[in-house]
Amino acid sequence: QVQVQESGGDSVQPGGSLTLSCRASGAIWGKHCMAWFRQAPGKRREDVAAVDNTGRIIYADSAKGRFTISKDNAKNILYLQMNSLKSEDTAIYYCVLENGGWARLCGYGENADWGQGTQVTVSS
Repeated sequence: QVQVQESGGDSVQPGGSLTLSCRASGAIWGKHCMAWFRQAPGKRREDVAAVDNTGRIIYADSAKGRFTISKDNAKNILYLQMNSLKSEDTAIYYCVLENGGWARLCGYGENADWGQGTQVTVSS
């Protein structure tokens, strides 16, 4: 059974930086896409960034130029480096793993495995 766990959420000031981590066990890492989503209070869950097993990376418009998704293949950890944080980045951030998925669709399949989320709060 696949287990997904996010970590690194915190409270930061606008303009600050934060790095989130995602660890997944029970899966063949190289065959999965991995993605970050977020859900702000009263809002719908939205895409942030994704990477698939071909190495293709995509970003939501809200993340381009500020966020970087990366993988440590040796340690099987997915990261989301967030810079120049804004108050509108406040949300619960989720990591999702999906077997064989393409980056642009990662997390939308019926068999996607989700973590419980980690809270990011950006306020002055």
